[in-house]
Amino acid sequence: MAKYLVIVESPAKVKTVKKFLGANYEVLASNGHVRDLPKSSLGIDVEHDYEPHYITIRGKGELLAALRKAAKKADKIYLATDPDREGEAISWHLSQSLHVEEKKLRRITFNEITKQAVKDSLKHARDIDMNLVNAQQVRRILDRMVGYRISPILWAKIKRGLSAGRVQSVALRLIADREEEINAFLPEEYWTLDAILQVAGTKKPCEARLHSKNGQKVQIHSEAEMQDILKELEGETFQVKEVKKSERQKKAPLPFTTSTLQQEASKQLNFATQKTMRIAQQLYEGVEIKGSGTVGLISYLRTDSTRISEEADAAAREYIVSAYGENYVGQSQTKKKDEHKIQDAHEAIRPTDITRTPVKIKDSLSRDQFRLYQLIWNRFAASRMAPAVSESTTAHIAAGEYMFSASTSRTVFEGFMAVYKVADEETEPDSKAVGGMEAGSELGLKEMNPQQHFTQPPAHFTEASLVKTMEELGIGRPSTYAPTITTILARRYVSKENKNLYLTELGDVVNQMMKEAFPSIVDVHFTAAMEALLDQVGEGEIDWKTVVRNFYPDLDAAVNAAEKELEKVKIEDEVTDVICENCGRNMVVKYGPHGRFLACPGFPECKNTKPYLEKIGVSCPECGKDIVLRRTKKGRIYYGCENNPDCEFMSWQRPVEKKCPNCGGYMVVKGNKIACADKSCGYVEVNSKE
Repeated sequence: MAKYLVIVESPAKVKTVKKFLGANYEVLASNGHVRDLPKSSLGIDVEHDYEPHYITIRGKGELLAALRKAAKKADKIYLATDPDREGEAISWHLSQSLHVEEKKLRRITFNEITKQAVKDSLKHARDIDMNLVNAQQVRRILDRMVGYRISPILWAKIKRGLSAGRVQSVALRLIADREEEINAFLPEEYWTLDAILQVAGTKKPCEARLHSKNGQKVQIHSEAEMQDILKELEGETFQVKEVKKSERQKKAPLPFTTSTLQQEASKQLNFATQKTMRIAQQLYEGVEIKGSGTVGLISYLRTDSTRISEEADAAAREYIVSAYGENYVGQSQTKKKDEHKIQDAHEAIRPTDITRTPVKIKDSLSRDQFRLYQLIWNRFAASRMAPAVSESTTAHIAAGEYMFSASTSRTVFEGFMAVYKVADEETEPDSKAVGGMEAGSELGLKEMNPQQHFTQPPAHFTEASLVKTMEELGIGRPSTYAPTITTILARRYVSKENKNLYLTELGDVVNQMMKEAFPSIVDVHFTAAMEALLDQVGEGEIDWKTVVRNFYPDLDAAVNAAEKELEKVKIEDEVTDVICENCGRNMVVKYGPHGRFLACPGFPECKNTKPYLEKIGVSCPECGKDIVLRRTKKGRIYYGCENNPDCEFMSWQRPVEKKCPNCGGYMVVKGNKIACADKSCGYVEVNSKE
């Protein structure tokens, strides 16, 4: 009797796949990669055309021996690792490690772990795609070169245990650049004016916003300008000039890609990117469902395609007709317009069976599994549904030379919004009383409501917005977003507070050094161009060694130059005048996970440490003592009084000694300017120290 061996990546898949195949099939797991570059050395022979040296991963010897034993007995071996470049590379490494004839080995892939998908994959078994293998191989080699050549320089210059990475260093730079932008931001004052009007025959007043004067849009920049407008409006009659009705369609959203799933899971479920990927992996590999056994609930989770198979599309439309009605079905598939080539071998992330609704299987899932599955199910169902239709009513109200507008909207047909709500952008006040207005009618003025506002700085990155930016810039790929963010958080280059990502002092030091010594590595455009080259390797258009041959010499030259600079600067601990109370030595400044701290140079005999409170040479505006540089528990920098907790002064921006000539308050550094800390004062001048 013929015996077949199927090798999958994860032990969790073994059970799911096994139940779809007969007794002739044995299913085993490789537990990910079985071979890799050695940890102890670069592992790439730069003298002999960059030939990589792979070794069996430590601890995988027994597992590999068991796989070889099973492979020897099998008539045919199906390598069923994940359907992406990484999976293709794992299959290739297995083929090199199993020591069996090449003709016995076949590669199969399935986008979802269902009976039909697994059975179909056996019918379409193929050879290993060496273009995909090489695309993964060159990515791994470039990452190794950057990490192993640059990290020792960071160790020598800053502290041991730091790391640089081809993608992580660019992600860190994006966060650092955003922080710089925020710190340099100068808020600008602006005002809005709402008229609270009474419509005849309605109880609730209507709120109308000042829009234009003599057809020109009105922009109000100060209280004085506002007072002038209020004077001009005194005694004016408010009359409805026109009432317009319009219909607006909101298109159904596209089904999830890896990036959009991570973004929405962060916004709606408050999941970190790593948590989203971990739970999605569980849903893909298979969950024990009551009455059905182990079931793969979603399609493959690493994809940048929004394509849906014809079968899944037809099944979804059939389900929507039966559950919601014919008019809820979308006309055709929505396609994503995309400039760069996507990995279209994959589909978008979707449920494997649209009829397996979240409510039906809720009891079989953990709370987090249920919430993520529900998000994926809802988004996929919505993507096959008709647009939502709303009716907007807008009234234009004249008062002398000025024009105000008020609007309201109501949903006429909910369409896809029956299953999936999209967070709306901020809109002007919604005044239901608009519905009772008629052109030519006069409105009674109840009051004027002028409001002062200030423009806001760019938002700090969150995990979701960083993933979105990386995707837009072409940095990294679906499989790299979560590990990249996890790494910069683990290295404490970045801290996370209330979803926001902040640069730590350590992250700032690393980023500055990378920008100075290795500008191309942290250059966004260079990294995006490199990603495009790696895609071309995957498509067989470029030889992978050509990419390495062009990359390594420049990296080598930059590393050698940095090492020479390093030799010139003898790095010694900065000695302070703080005396160690345990042994009497002068304490020195060291770098730790959260930034700088004071340590006794007598370590390990004396292990005394203290927080390093660096004085910035500015007096506290509240008590006159010194302002010192401090850090939050997670490493974010701020400025506070040395007399804390008795004095509670703190500022996120660096204060300066000079007082504001307008209001006498303290001033802070804003890029190449200094500005009054009280934004309502608004005083700004060029920083003479720049």
